[in-house]
Amino acid sequence: MTGQSIIAGCAMGTVLACEDGLSFWGGVDPLTGIVIDVHHPLCGQSLAGKVLVMPTTRGSCSGSGVMLDLALNGIAPAAFVFREAEDVVTLGAMIAGRMFDRPVPVVRMEAEAFAMAMAAQSAELTEGALIVDGVALPLEPPAVAVLTLSAQDRAMLDGADGPARRIAMEVICAMAALQGATALVDVTQGHIDGCILANAANLRFAETMAEMGGRVCIPTTINAISVDHGNWRTQGVPDTFGLRAARLADAYVKMGARPTFTCAPYLLETAPEAGENIGWSESNAVIFANTVLAARTVKHPDYLDLFIAMTGRAPLSGVYVPANRAARRRLHVDLPQGYDDALWPMLGYLAGQLAPDRIPLLTGLEATVPSRDDLKAMCAAFGTTSAAPMLHVAGHTPEAAEFPEPTDHVTVTRADLARVWAELNLGPPQIDLVAFGSPHFSLTECRAVADLAVGHRAAGTEVIITVGQDVLARARAEGTMARLEAFGAQLFPDICWCSITEPLMPPKARNLMTNSGKYAHYAPGLSGRMVRFGSLAECVEAARTGQAPTSPPDWLHGA
Repeated sequence: MTGQSIIAGCAMGTVLACEDGLSFWGGVDPLTGIVIDVHHPLCGQSLAGKVLVMPTTRGSCSGSGVMLDLALNGIAPAAFVFREAEDVVTLGAMIAGRMFDRPVPVVRMEAEAFAMAMAAQSAELTEGALIVDGVALPLEPPAVAVLTLSAQDRAMLDGADGPARRIAMEVICAMAALQGATALVDVTQGHIDGCILANAANLRFAETMAEMGGRVCIPTTINAISVDHGNWRTQGVPDTFGLRAARLADAYVKMGARPTFTCAPYLLETAPEAGENIGWSESNAVIFANTVLAARTVKHPDYLDLFIAMTGRAPLSGVYVPANRAARRRLHVDLPQGYDDALWPMLGYLAGQLAPDRIPLLTGLEATVPSRDDLKAMCAAFGTTSAAPMLHVAGHTPEAAEFPEPTDHVTVTRADLARVWAELNLGPPQIDLVAFGSPHFSLTECRAVADLAVGHRAAGTEVIITVGQDVLARARAEGTMARLEAFGAQLFPDICWCSITEPLMPPKARNLMTNSGKYAHYAPGLSGRMVRFGSLAECVEAARTGQAPTSPPDWLHGA
């Protein structure tokens, strides 16, 4: 019974164990260390000073920023014990030690040793062992990268391009060692996720790197930020928040990234092509790029995304390697008759639950005709419940037929979908706010809402749609924005639901409805609001009447 030290260090504390992975972003309050994900078994528990034992994490790439903030606030777990590979909080713990002298040790244990840690009351981590219930489980030292590096890689590693690129290359090489990579790969474009002011650590990190002379060397886009960059003052956002949020965005622009401010970079004209190696972060963007576009990117943690953009290099591991893109579990869907567009985010959410640590292949959907927007919703919801960087949908995604069908097989029934509907509909039916745009709405989605709303007016219910700047401009030019505003909807660029705070989040709204499986999951913890989930048409009807359906749609009846 052995394990490996991933980030060396000594620690001790009470064990907090759970078989379910946790997304630190949207799941842990960085100011208190308390789990806020209402769907997670540890909800309400404090992680501060605990030895956290779980198979791996899941969900958002932004968990590394939450981890760094916990360390800087002195409320991080004492140590992490994982069974599977884990990059997100590991990267946050690595940055805490390397840049801010706040190290948090991480170990990975083999199955039997991990089971002992799960059952323990307390644990102690020494230089060579994890001690649980008086039994010392030996640890191998941290892996050392044995990489084939180019002359330019070595120059960056030696500091020839300055201290910022030296740190970037050091961390890339350290992550390569953890991932078992023996080489680095060129990437053609980057996408930065750590630009949301979800915690003070993101601002501190970005401004530190900018002050050190950090600069991207490949075309790089920026995720949605925490304010409408050009209008936050007129929207009533206080300076204490708005100035810091704008500073964070501006730090990345200073380092050469494009101020795209969208969580849907695949909607831009610069979207990657099939087979293109890219360096993206943000879970929904990564999963869409791999799944729908057949581009190649690991689900990079926040901060590593900047380092990759600064060097144009990433560890050659994970789904950069074609063989690692194969599905390892088949989910056969018994497709209900008469389904609507809510099916796709529900399937993504359920697929993540059934394949939390592996790439699935969904079958049984070959006769359906999902739109790009349907697949977008599916990918976003999948990234909420799974750690995997992609999924395959037989008949619809480019690589689904390139690999043998897995022998590991699960059937998805109407009852399973009904359970997911119930999980995402914990709030009361009285609706104060309808939230569209998690991820950012496409132009076709904006048109669809406008078409459904023709001849109606939202009756006292707020309707907010978040979009990228380019979609906003096109919606305005073609008249779709005017049609939405006639319904009573507001369109906000730059920001998206996972970063909206008051006053853009209407202070009086207590119950919201969304067609996003991703936001239905995260909203209670992030916003403090109760949530209902439904189809696009049901959301528009809720905006018109102030009432959400109280029972599942007809196509789920009889489950």
